[in-house]
Amino acid sequence: METALTKTPEKRQVIFLAMLLLLWEAGSEAISYSMPEETESGYLVANLGQDLGLRVGELATRGARIHHNGNKELLQLDAETGNLLLKEKPDREALCGAIEPCVLHFQIILENPVQFFQTDLQLTDINDHSPEFSDTELLLKIQESAQTGTVFPLKAAQDSDIGSNAVQNYTVSPNLHFHAITLSRTDGRKYPELVLDRALDREEQPELTLILTALDGGAPPKSGTTTVRIEVLDINDNAPQFLESLYAVEVPENSPLNALVVTVSARDLDAGIHGNVAYSLFQGGGGSQPFVIDEITGEIRLKGALDFEATSYYNMEIIATDSGGLSGKCSVAIQVLDVNDNAPKLTISSLTSSIPENAPEAVVAVFSVSDPDSGDNGRIVCSIQNELPFLLKPTFKNFYTLVTERSLDRESKAEYNITIIVSDLGTPRLTTQHTITVQVSDINDNAPAFTQTSYTLFVHENNSPALHIGTISATDSDSGSNGLIIYSLLPPHNPQLALTSLISINSDNGQLFALRAMDYETLKAFEFHVGATDGGSPALSSQTLVRVVVLDDNDNAPFVLYPLQNASAPCTELLPRAAEPGYLVTKVVAVDRDSGQNAWLSFQLLKATEPGLFSVWAHNGEVRTTRMLNERDAPKHRLLLVVKDNGEPPRSASVMLQVLLVDGFSQPYLPLPEVALNPTQEEDMLTLYLVIALASVSSLFLLSVLLFVGVRLCKKARDSSLGDCSIPEGHFPSHLVDVSGAGTLSQSYHYEFCLTDDSGTSDFKFMNPIIPTSLLQDS
Repeated sequence: METALTKTPEKRQVIFLAMLLLLWEAGSEAISYSMPEETESGYLVANLGQDLGLRVGELATRGARIHHNGNKELLQLDAETGNLLLKEKPDREALCGAIEPCVLHFQIILENPVQFFQTDLQLTDINDHSPEFSDTELLLKIQESAQTGTVFPLKAAQDSDIGSNAVQNYTVSPNLHFHAITLSRTDGRKYPELVLDRALDREEQPELTLILTALDGGAPPKSGTTTVRIEVLDINDNAPQFLESLYAVEVPENSPLNALVVTVSARDLDAGIHGNVAYSLFQGGGGSQPFVIDEITGEIRLKGALDFEATSYYNMEIIATDSGGLSGKCSVAIQVLDVNDNAPKLTISSLTSSIPENAPEAVVAVFSVSDPDSGDNGRIVCSIQNELPFLLKPTFKNFYTLVTERSLDRESKAEYNITIIVSDLGTPRLTTQHTITVQVSDINDNAPAFTQTSYTLFVHENNSPALHIGTISATDSDSGSNGLIIYSLLPPHNPQLALTSLISINSDNGQLFALRAMDYETLKAFEFHVGATDGGSPALSSQTLVRVVVLDDNDNAPFVLYPLQNASAPCTELLPRAAEPGYLVTKVVAVDRDSGQNAWLSFQLLKATEPGLFSVWAHNGEVRTTRMLNERDAPKHRLLLVVKDNGEPPRSASVMLQVLLVDGFSQPYLPLPEVALNPTQEEDMLTLYLVIALASVSSLFLLSVLLFVGVRLCKKARDSSLGDCSIPEGHFPSHLVDVSGAGTLSQSYHYEFCLTDDSGTSDFKFMNPIIPTSLLQDS
């Protein structure tokens, strides 16, 4: 119920207002106001009370209000003062658009009584908008053959303002070919057109860019711009032209196949198919060139290997042709750059493979070097090993001589391997090596050298003839015939030594041979020199000392000096029957011509008539009684003694001794001293006597030798005019023996002996030798 009651008055009020409006429209006149757009809010449009002829405050008391009639509420009424104020800033273009004039209608409604007033507000345009083009860039395509005066329409600019504030004029940026004209449509709007003032040339300027400006009629005027891009359409009126008439390039000779050499470029000012250029290589000179060109890109590439040494420069022509048959050409000059691709070459002109070792600065080889490269790549340096005694000497241009630095020594080094190193100065450096083998030929500059300064050889006596007794060895550092050694025996310093009858030598290998049997007792040692001579010219020689020592063999049996065994009857010794045990009956004296242990003698009683009566001392040959004699003993006894040496095999001699027992003779028995001598003291006394006897005999022997030598020297002096004397060859007579110093005695003698009347010990007495002889020998 309340809602219904509330709505009923409102409906009544709306109906009432509608009726009032109809009445107002039927009879009232409008009040018009005018103001420019974009006026600031709060602007006093007018005093409505005054314009309506109402008192102050009447508008308030009558409930005056504004009815906008669907328009934007731009105005507000101050009922107390009657002022009509601008509520917000108006925009004519937003409110009216292109409608001219722009009038906004609204009503003033008063109550008590109801009264309506029509009010119009006209918004005048101000120049608050600049012209705008719908496109930022306008494209025109014009053939370059277009005639001057040709007109080209353009899109117009849009300006929200109207009247004089709208677009009034069009201009273009200054240029040589076009100007702009402004034309009006039937609705009064202006639009631009371009007029061609000068013929176009696409090759000269294929595209033009103009700035089109639209100006309105405001004060100050506003403007808008857009870009007009004009493409000049081509016709085939230009031949291709290369960017350069001559292309000069450098290419290393070691460039790989298909390497890019240079790219030529020709420009055809025409466009489209008229500007397409095809490149071709014009083969000049009739020769094949190692290049190929890409007909589209103009790239010249390498199709064959380059060789600076064969061809260092190429010149050719390139032709560019467009689709219309027009063409242009250029020249390409290609300089081939040298790279270090050739190793130096060495050519031997003269070579000597053998050099004498005594030849200083001998020429070994003459050679030349070459390198086909250029610059540093062709500059050459030659060298050899530093440690070799050779030098490289430059001679003429690229010729060198290899010579010896000094005299060579074949014995130190007989062969040299010389490596000649030839290098260029390129990068990288290339090197050639050549090895020469040089043989050092020998000269006879070295004498034979014996392996020992002296040789001592030993040979046993009684050797077989032609016995090899040793080898003498010498070496010679030289080679060939210069190192061939011939051995020979040099004449001995002792002229009495018949060397050629004793020794021979093999001249090829130095082997020494004994020509005959040696006799130690005759010749114990001898010396001689051996010479070694090489086969060089002149021959060189050297010599060494050889000493031959004859070694003793047990080839002599002991020789009994006493008792003598050469008589027909054995030697008889007298023995008193009263002799005590140990009585010295006799002493067997024997010698051995051998030496050393071959001359060590021992004595042995082999057989006796009465075996137990006598004994022999093994070392000194003394025969003594072993017991007292008695009546039953036989008056005559035979003793068989053996003297044996210590050789291998041992040799011996027998001694037959006859002993007669006697009762007494003038002094048959010498009594023993009060203090009896023991056997050892008695043996020492006998040894002393023997030594004294030997010294006496030796003195006499030396005197005899001196006399013998003196006689021989005198005889030699008398016979000097008849020639040299010689030593008889062969063995000496058997009764002449050597002085050896070995054995029981040192010499062989014939002795006489006797028993003295005053001898109480039956000792014997040595006498002077009858005929002592000996052989002088060189020791």
